[in-house]
Amino acid sequence: MDPDNPIVKLCAQGMEAESAGDLTGAKAYFKQAWDEASDDWERCVAAHYIARHQNTPEATLHWNEECLTYAKAVGDETVTGFYPSLYLNIGHSHEMLGHREQAIEGYRNAEKFLRTLPPGPYADMVKDGVARGIDRMGCRPQDAE
Repeated sequence: MDPDNPIVKLCAQGMEAESAGDLTGAKAYFKQAWDEASDDWERCVAAHYIARHQNTPEATLHWNEECLTYAKAVGDETVTGFYPSLYLNIGHSHEMLGHREQAIEGYRNAEKFLRTLPPGPYADMVKDGVARGIDRMGCRPQDAE
């Protein structure tokens, strides 16, 4: 991501606030990023962060689906890195709502995109989340089928 992009800067400020325990401030930065987003890529970024601070699985799912809509509208490599965690989050939201088939679909889609993540702690965290989701759904990883 372009660290000089004003939407990315707002989301980074939101993450700093979140890390400091200021969840209200974080949510305000993410909302400001959404309000100021001027294109599909910026809306994708802002929606990704807004989804983190919702009070219900329905609202979280809504914002993750918004992010997915805008990521698909961008349709290039600048959004590829969002797909693994985005689909993981969509799967988790569906799981929380009791939508088993949609949860499995979300986890499977996340699994398909894992290869796009560069090695490192973030990739390990997302891979673990996908594996846990698949395990909770009682199905095997796709490469084991």
